[in-house]
Amino acid sequence: MHWKIITVGRPALRWARDAVADYETRLSRYTRCERIAVPAGTPEENGVRMRRQAEGSHLVALHESGRRLRSLDFAKWIERHQLRATKSIAFLIGGADGHDDETLASVDETWSLSDFTLQHEIALVVLMEQVYRAHTILRGEPYHRE
Repeated sequence: MHWKIITVGRPALRWARDAVADYETRLSRYTRCERIAVPAGTPEENGVRMRRQAEGSHLVALHESGRRLRSLDFAKWIERHQLRATKSIAFLIGGADGHDDETLASVDETWSLSDFTLQHEIALVVLMEQVYRAHTILRGEPYHRE
C-alpha cells in the first residue's frame, strides 16, 4: 500500500522536521510513505491542490470534528484496506485555517487525532507516529505497548 501524507507547507520547526525524518526512515521498513507539501493559500486553494495530489487514493481528512480511533483500531483499519487491496491512502492535513467545505465533502473519511485542536506540524508528527505504531502492531513487534 502507498501512503500519501499531504500537508499545507513544510514543517518550519526543527524538532518537527527531525521527528518527521525519523518516522519516514522507520516507516520505510514497512511501507511506501510519501510526504507531499502543497504551497499555502486560501483554504479553497489548499483543498484543490491537496485533492489533486491525492487523486486515486482513499481520502482521509484530519479535522477536529472527525472520528477518533485507538491505535489498535487504526491497525485493524489498515489490515482491512490491505485485504481489500487498496492501492493508496492519502491523509490531508490542512493549514492554519483548516479544510474548506468542498474538501471535507469530497473525502472518504474524516478523522480527529485529538479532542484538542493541534497545530498542523504537531498533527503531522502524531499521524506519522501512529502510522508507524500501527504497522508495528500488525507485525507483532515490541514498539507497541497496551
